[in-house]
Amino acid sequence: MTKADLIEGLANKLAMNKGEAEKAVNVMLDDVIGALKQGERVNISGFGTFSVSTRQARTGRNPKTGESIQISASRSAKFKPGKQLKDSLNDMPDASEPATSTN
Repeated sequence: MTKADLIEGLANKLAMNKGEAEKAVNVMLDDVIGALKQGERVNISGFGTFSVSTRQARTGRNPKTGESIQISASRSAKFKPGKQLKDSLNDMPDASEPATSTN
């Protein structure tokens, strides 16, 4: 699923035009990003929690040359799925079983 798919689904389910749906998605994403930039955790109950992880500076190795290089410290977003999301994924049929339509 892409951002465009998410916007289209939101527009269809809430009977709004795509411009309004795009604005809603962008506002939500901007708020999540803004909170993470402030060092806050973003908890969407049942879905999961976004947080910032800090990676320490470290020495790495260039795989082509074998040369040691210094890798700078960096921050990254982490996501921990919530119970409702995990439970819904575990209720899915195994990948080896054919999916059945619920239409």
